[in-house]
Amino acid sequence: MSETAEKNLSGNLSQLGIQKAKISWNISREALIQKSLDLNLGVLNSTGALCINTGEFTGRSPKDKFTVEDALTKDAVDWNNINQRFSPEAFDALQAKVVAHLDAQNEIYVRDVSACADATYKTNVRVITETPWASLFADNMFIRSTEEEVANLEPDWTILCAPSFHANAAEDGTRQHNFSIINFTKKVILIGGSSYTGEIKKGIFTVLNFELPHLRNVLSMHCSANIGNDGDTALFFGLSGTGKTTLSADPNRKLIGDDEHGWSDTGVFNFEGGCYAKCVDLTEEKEPDIFRAIKPGAILENIGFYEGTNEVNFEDVKITENTRVSYPLYHINNIAVPSVGSIPKNIFFLSYDAFGVLPPISKLTEEQAMYLFISGYTSKVAGTEAGVTEPQTTFSACFGAAFLPLHPTKYAEMLGKKLKESGANVWLVNTGMTGGVYGVGKRMSLKYTRALITAALNGTLNNVEFETLPIFNFQIPTSLEGVPSEILNPRNTWTDQAAYDAKATELATKFNENFKKYADKASAEILAAAPKA
Repeated sequence: MSETAEKNLSGNLSQLGIQKAKISWNISREALIQKSLDLNLGVLNSTGALCINTGEFTGRSPKDKFTVEDALTKDAVDWNNINQRFSPEAFDALQAKVVAHLDAQNEIYVRDVSACADATYKTNVRVITETPWASLFADNMFIRSTEEEVANLEPDWTILCAPSFHANAAEDGTRQHNFSIINFTKKVILIGGSSYTGEIKKGIFTVLNFELPHLRNVLSMHCSANIGNDGDTALFFGLSGTGKTTLSADPNRKLIGDDEHGWSDTGVFNFEGGCYAKCVDLTEEKEPDIFRAIKPGAILENIGFYEGTNEVNFEDVKITENTRVSYPLYHINNIAVPSVGSIPKNIFFLSYDAFGVLPPISKLTEEQAMYLFISGYTSKVAGTEAGVTEPQTTFSACFGAAFLPLHPTKYAEMLGKKLKESGANVWLVNTGMTGGVYGVGKRMSLKYTRALITAALNGTLNNVEFETLPIFNFQIPTSLEGVPSEILNPRNTWTDQAAYDAKATELATKFNENFKKYADKASAEILAAAPKA
């Protein structure tokens, strides 16, 4: 560290109140791994990845996420059970406690990184953590800074992450001992009581979901993106289990990113510099990119080993089903460098429809796209969660409700405007059941799903005949070479077509019931795109 850089960092941390703790500032990735091992905070697996346990919390705690309500956020944030109010005074008092806690540690770790691959929107982030592996996580997940950038970096946002600090709920205004609180005016995120690293990643995603659409006219999106050899960009939206990671990993296209992106007037850009993938039941055959990315520098969370070895048993869910791996994008070979793309040409909404109602692919109007974007539909099937004994509909606004500070219609209207300007095609893809509900029908063939997506990407689907699916009014192709025509219209795959009609009406009703919570702020055009139950 240069003398000037050290002075700048020391001054910045002193302003926060950190004056006594030993500071490991942007030390090498190898040093962070070694410190984790020396402190008995992790072990290496057979491929050299660092394996850690996040303790009490193995996932985000949405009920303990808060936003400071002040002049900037009061009228802008969509206050609800996700965006919960926190007072500026309570935040200041809690921040002082967190800073004092960090300052009392033997050693803390500072990481200077950034978000947004498009330099126009670059957001510098300083992550201050208690544990070396959390600092490594930040280096994996955000965009890594050069030595020159580090020496002169002025953080736009600061994250204070203190997992061993427990709040006093009655005194501090939290729900319980853990918390994640965003202050948009001070540009500080407080994380305490939880070692789950996803709180760091999603904290900044929530920040960008506020700042980019509200202040900079950029649509923020919870999606993956890839780009073809001709420079055509595609986006893939989908909730967990819909195939977003699998279908965006295409050997003929380069990956821009797998989770968080922005759409500006000039194109698409990744927010991140890494991937944070689920790895339950992971195999090289099913997810070769993820499997091969688990090597030195990657972090495996809450996994188990085969007895007596350091070989990971990806089927072991004794700790959690939410086993994860974090790794930098460069662990994948087929990536776009830098992580940017052109204006999207094709957009895919992926839904696992356990009711066997939705077609394998449908072409949407702009209004239908906005309606389905706000809906964010998929379904859970029996056995995926305790208490789930039959298929259940799941809706998550904009395919990421937990991270949206603004009202969902704000993002949908921005999407509609960009669709109108770009002429991008929007496709709804059912990766779930065909021929009947879960337990009767069968899973949509991945081979056919890939063929349909490829046909959309290369323009083949622009030159086939379409018909209208009743109730939902989607346009569906009548034929495509290499795909059996009988599966394209879901009604034709059911032996009892009257039963299909009843189930389609039931699903349409669920869509309309869910949409009632957004109807008061939705335009007439969006409302008119609802299915006709």
